[in-house]
Amino acid sequence: MVAQELLDILVCPETKQPVRQADEALLARLNAAIAQGKAESQDGRPVTQPVREGLVREDGLLLYPVRDDIPIMLIDEAIPLKGI
Repeated sequence: MVAQELLDILVCPETKQPVRQADEALLARLNAAIAQGKAESQDGRPVTQPVREGLVREDGLLLYPVRDDIPIMLIDEAIPLKGI
């Protein structure tokens, strides 16, 4: 889990909106979409690995995955959440 001190300073690199920890329900919906082949990263590559943790942009439109306790705050790696 990302430390609150880090969450307090992290923002979306694209819009500068704050991010928050993704809840279990969102992660379950996202992982179902991944399993069905319906999830892509912002740059159009299919997401094939389940997401165990992520940070959601304040507007709820993008999720930045967290891998090995490291938030991946790259615009191309973000996962659009529209329709998920």
